[in-house]
Amino acid sequence: MNTDLHSHAVSPDPSACGPAGTSIRHVLFDADGVLQQTPGGSQLAAEPYLGERTSEFLSRVWEDELLTLAGQGDMLSLVAAAMADFGVTAPVDELYRAIWLRIEPAEEAVALVRTLRRNGYGVHLGTNQERNRATYMREVLGYDALFDTSCYSWELRARKPDTAFFVEAARRIGAEPETILFIDDSESNVAGARKSGFAAEQWTLADGHPSLLGIFRKHGVAVA
Repeated sequence: MNTDLHSHAVSPDPSACGPAGTSIRHVLFDADGVLQQTPGGSQLAAEPYLGERTSEFLSRVWEDELLTLAGQGDMLSLVAAAMADFGVTAPVDELYRAIWLRIEPAEEAVALVRTLRRNGYGVHLGTNQERNRATYMREVLGYDALFDTSCYSWELRARKPDTAFFVEAARRIGAEPETILFIDDSESNVAGARKSGFAAEQWTLADGHPSLLGIFRKHGVAVA
């Protein structure tokens, strides 16, 4: 685990507040690109099964996946149908694990979540996921224990950046939107959160944790 986190510790800034002068008391994190990553990417994982048609296959299933992110349909069934169309004979569970479950939590991000909780903040997960992948994140990666509240889009029946996602997330967290700082790697998701009254900032693992700590400083969030 990277021990540099504490060398960049952020002290609370009394003058920094959320919108309308309300202090941030909760942090809502996106998952992919913010707390976790897919080593090598989906393209590399799919190539042994799809070869030259990898990009075509992934475009197909990602389009199919959109409805499942809002709780409609089953992703495994959609993947199986696409595999049949592309002539892939491997078991659907094998292909699904190879592409969708190759998740690597970022140790520094996990440590930061724990630090925020120790400092008295509510720390929550807000992510677009279909049911099967969300279950893996809950049960295998242990995210239910890591976060105070987990907001998976398939359960909320709405996906980011839809306003309905953020309205329901705030309800489940039990807080006013302006007291919640949302961190996401997608510009459109950040815009959706701000439209819903959240404080929101765009950040990705590639930006580095010092810049994330700068975001917390901006909003008066204490990390030490």
